[in-house]
Amino acid sequence: MTKFGLNSNTMNNIFKTLKYFILLIIGLILITSTIFWKNDIPLETLKQKYANTESKFVEIDGMNVHYRDEGIRNDSTPIILIHGTGASLHTWEGWVNALKKEHRVIRLDLPAYGLTGPNPNKDYSQAFYSSFMNDFLSKIGVNRCIMAGNSLGGSITWNFAVQFPEKVTKMILVDAGGYPTKSKSVPVAFQLAGWPVVKNLFKYITPRSIVQKSVENVYADKSKVSEELIDRYYDLSLRKGNREAFIDRMSEFRNKGISADNSGKIKGLSMPTLIIWGDKDFLIPLDVAQKFHADLPNDTLVVFKNSGHTPMEEDAEKTVAVVKEFLKK
Repeated sequence: MTKFGLNSNTMNNIFKTLKYFILLIIGLILITSTIFWKNDIPLETLKQKYANTESKFVEIDGMNVHYRDEGIRNDSTPIILIHGTGASLHTWEGWVNALKKEHRVIRLDLPAYGLTGPNPNKDYSQAFYSSFMNDFLSKIGVNRCIMAGNSLGGSITWNFAVQFPEKVTKMILVDAGGYPTKSKSVPVAFQLAGWPVVKNLFKYITPRSIVQKSVENVYADKSKVSEELIDRYYDLSLRKGNREAFIDRMSEFRNKGISADNSGKIKGLSMPTLIIWGDKDFLIPLDVAQKFHADLPNDTLVVFKNSGHTPMEEDAEKTVAVVKEFLKK
């Protein structure tokens, strides 16, 4: 008998059970790794599929930034389109096709995403993105612009306007980040990026189903989530460095999101602003749109029924029609 009242046979059985349990866990990890392990896709391979004749690359702070500059070339105040977390410049395709006939439209892959890839300094703070956008616009010769952004891109838009108000003539905020809020539903990829052990495995083990569920999470109409759309999000997530950058950016947001809150300065933005929101956005709920609407002194709020977190992608035709009217004013 041991001092705990267990005999040696009982103790041996407990240790044997623990050993089998540990071996089972290791076996499951090995099997999962074998099935879902995904190597990075070479950048040149991704360029062949996701770059086109309009694609350009510009060197900024050690990054080869992918962007497209389309439409009316002599337009001195172009529209700058900034995508959200996990997305790429392709998310604006519908808007660009509708706007480039009358405007100059510039969109880019932000650091950490698309063909641009990670920031060598691993900085994904709002301060970094504002500084980066200023460097990007200076590099391509844009002094003043109409800036539009979705989610993270929306947050970058108004933060940039706070820092450089003389450079932004109008803003378009599409389900933008801006105020501390509680999400009603979070994409599974966002959740996994916050789990201490899992997030490290996520750099190498990336099931396509996780990407699919994450995209479906931000759409109100799941039938619009096509195989081609999932492939694009999935392929670009496998660009070298993007998975680690995604985790780094989510960690930045979790660790410094509250302390880096800059929303008190939104009230000081006087440029005309269009706020577009999906009423079925459960990641950044509609109450955030109402806060923007209350704080911005010169804004218009348009809410789209049965639309999710990325209405410019989910229903480009209806949302861009509102944008066109806003731009005419």
